[in-house]
Amino acid sequence: MEPQKELHIPSEEIYEKPKIKKPNTNKKQRSFKPKSWKPYLYLVPAVLFIFLFIYSAIFTLIYSFTDWDGINNPNWVGLQNYQEIFSNSVFITSFINTAIWVVVSLIVPVGLGLFFSVILQDVIGNTIFKNVFYLPYAISLTTTGIIWSFLFSSSGFNELFETLGFSEQWIRNWLTEPPYNTISMIIASVWQSTGTNMILFLVGLQSLPKEPHEAAMMDGASKLRVFFTITLPLLKPFTVVVVGMALVNSFKVFDIIWVMTQGGPYRSSETLAVTMYRESFVLNNLGLGSAISIVLTILIFILSWFYLRQTIVKED
Repeated sequence: MEPQKELHIPSEEIYEKPKIKKPNTNKKQRSFKPKSWKPYLYLVPAVLFIFLFIYSAIFTLIYSFTDWDGINNPNWVGLQNYQEIFSNSVFITSFINTAIWVVVSLIVPVGLGLFFSVILQDVIGNTIFKNVFYLPYAISLTTTGIIWSFLFSSSGFNELFETLGFSEQWIRNWLTEPPYNTISMIIASVWQSTGTNMILFLVGLQSLPKEPHEAAMMDGASKLRVFFTITLPLLKPFTVVVVGMALVNSFKVFDIIWVMTQGGPYRSSETLAVTMYRESFVLNNLGLGSAISIVLTILIFILSWFYLRQTIVKED
């Protein structure tokens, strides 16, 4: 018998463990290359805009406590400008007109936009109607004011009513008699803003799921009940956008009023935005105009905050 060979197991010293390279901490960190700053250049316009906005807001706030004509040195008057805003009959009229614009803008163009969007949703060839309703929004506010100034002149609706044999109650000076001047300008604004509200609601209606509507119809629910219980709640995100836009735009409406009446007659159709412009750049009361702008900004901020807060809370 051959002698059994001993198995020779190599010692661990023969097999060296793989060496793990440790990172060299002594190397200097890479310096920033010029290319690494390139993406930050896109932020420059936004940063400049925010800086200019904050600077102008602080500047306006400071000068709202002064009596300044834009040329001579401003005189510190404290709260005198704010006291005049809430005591002068002209400014009270501006507050009332602004409130009328806000209420009507939140009801009429938003309601009409929703109404037309529901009607045109399933209409064949609705693209033509979309363009017809949206066309006024593509026209500038100044052009809209000129068009409706002619329509409310003696050669416009008055001549039409007279030709049709309407009573004398329908024939009047629409742009020079309060409150018909404010009503006339609101009609022009509604004509222009209804189309964009309709388009936004149409986008929302086309993005809604069809299953809840089909299930409700199968259960025997009427179209009116389906609209108020299913469609309208599902449209809430789009309604928030439309109402928010209408709220802000109604506070800062200026172009149509200035073109059609310039706030007249006797400043009876001015809103806060028109009064701010007149006091600042026509009458050179920049201190008072700054105070009006601060009041207008605070009103928009408070109402927008309450509106968005209530909307978010209800969604939660």
